[in-house]
Amino acid sequence: MEKTWRWFGPNDKITLDMLRQIGVEGIVTSLHHIPNGEVWSYDEVMKMKSFIEEHGLRWSVVESLPVSEAIKYGGEDRDRLIENYKESLANLGKAGVKTVCYNFMPVLDWARTDLEYPNGDGTSNLYFNKAEFAYFDCDILRREGAEKDYDEETLARLDELRGCMTLEGERRLVENIIVKTQGFVNGNITEDDTAPVETFRKLLGLYDGIDRDRLRENMKYFLEAVMPVCREYDVNMCVHPDDPPLQILGLPRIVTCDEDIKWFLDAVPDPHNGLTFCAGSLSAGAHNDVPALARKYAGRTWFVHLRSTSVLPNGDFREASHLGGRADIVELVRIFEKTNPGLPMRVDHAPLMLGDEKMGYNAGYSFHGRMLALGQVEGVMATVDRDIADGVI
Repeated sequence: MEKTWRWFGPNDKITLDMLRQIGVEGIVTSLHHIPNGEVWSYDEVMKMKSFIEEHGLRWSVVESLPVSEAIKYGGEDRDRLIENYKESLANLGKAGVKTVCYNFMPVLDWARTDLEYPNGDGTSNLYFNKAEFAYFDCDILRREGAEKDYDEETLARLDELRGCMTLEGERRLVENIIVKTQGFVNGNITEDDTAPVETFRKLLGLYDGIDRDRLRENMKYFLEAVMPVCREYDVNMCVHPDDPPLQILGLPRIVTCDEDIKWFLDAVPDPHNGLTFCAGSLSAGAHNDVPALARKYAGRTWFVHLRSTSVLPNGDFREASHLGGRADIVELVRIFEKTNPGLPMRVDHAPLMLGDEKMGYNAGYSFHGRMLALGQVEGVMATVDRDIADGVI
């Protein structure tokens, strides 16, 4: 697999020269300065591509070319936005950037309640506490009927939280769930937003009446519209699984499990319609057998995120070591190196360590933590590649 790295553009505190020194080969990035829904011009695409190549690297994957909310919920302007999306895809294809990672998650791209959960060795990781998320949903958002979505154990933990939650704790949950993890990804909410909770409620309201079947129909509509451009320019679209792969906030989530993946691949069977195999997102669902999914869908996977999670009996989960957790990254490397070699791969959501916590990196995207993870995965890849060459596997 190609060793890639998610990089947030020229203002990223982690520079391209630093990435070359640690063995990165390809860059995963986006044109973050262009507002969601506007066309990525050929000139802007080439400006970014040339900048990356001047530093001895290549632009391997777009993550993400955002799918506007109106496309997801089927708003009045979705056809105009899809036309813009098609034009952006064409410009990427003309420039030779052929892999586009996107997601079809309504409103919330990914959810964690703690961005610096302490580990015993002095590092920290991202963490999802189900009871704290329920507090955000029921007591901060005050979503109608929210408590019906949680089991008795979670509701009991929620009642305990209500007895000790502080205003500072509430502020931290708002920042972690809808500000620090979302603004730099899709621009819906940023740290400059003076009323993030109210903004978030309005975004949720856009999905009133949108159920799982309707969201599936909207995804199929979008994919069928963009596939002719993908075929013309040989661009692979690869959807990111929902993170976590669970129904949350009353929103439909449609890329959570084997059934979901099979559905969207069968619904639009063009080979350019594929999967971003995010081992971390998939492993956060106790219902998913991650290596089994890799074996089944390796042929329609165009991008791989290698990370792992540990799921607790109460529904909480935390980011695990890249050599631990339930994703089984060693087995995943065997599967992808054997059946679909050459895929771009990036490590993801590594721990904060060795001063990372002081640098103001985007949540989940530390330097030292990801460098350690990349070294671990590179060692696994070298071992697996030798075993394949020797006929051992």
